[in-house]
Amino acid sequence: MSYDPPRPAGRLLLTPQDKDAPARVRRLRRLGLGERSEPVLDAFADRLAQIASAPYAMVNFIDEEQQFFAGLRTPYAGAGGGRLVAAADGNELELGRYMARDHGFCPHVVVRRKALVLEDVCDYPRFAGNPVVDEFGVRSYLGAPLLDRSGIALGTICVVDTGPRPWGRAGLETIKAMAAELTGQLEAREAAHGI
Repeated sequence: MSYDPPRPAGRLLLTPQDKDAPARVRRLRRLGLGERSEPVLDAFADRLAQIASAPYAMVNFIDEEQQFFAGLRTPYAGAGGGRLVAAADGNELELGRYMARDHGFCPHVVVRRKALVLEDVCDYPRFAGNPVVDEFGVRSYLGAPLLDRSGIALGTICVVDTGPRPWGRAGLETIKAMAAELTGQLEAREAAHGI
């Protein structure tokens, strides 16, 4: 039996165990998702950012080791990528297409299979210690799972801001509706290609 001493409340790093990751990876490979960016997903992220009035939006597919932003919108480069300036120390950090699985909040959404609203991540000890808070200055998050017809959470869509945001019920309903819309598009693509 091992014992890990408790961490200070403000620095909990609890990345959830993801027992569905192998099935998700198989499903994503079959759909041809999660390994390359796609202009249609970048355009979706751009539209999501506009609808939510958020500076950052992602379409995120998660495997056992990492996250892949197949759709990415930042204010610096628009659709398709860009830079995020860390608020903590003013240094510029590159937000690329890949991120470690223990960074960010999307892994929690995939495992929970439910939307997650964090108006100020610093109000939640479980999330305040996440590396994206200090490294990228993330302060608010709104995400929803992409649940396909088989029940697998393929990934997430999310919007992020560097300041606290009152997403409210309207934000929650919007992100859930947008997730359902994208899931429908992915399933239609699957049907059209006979996958």
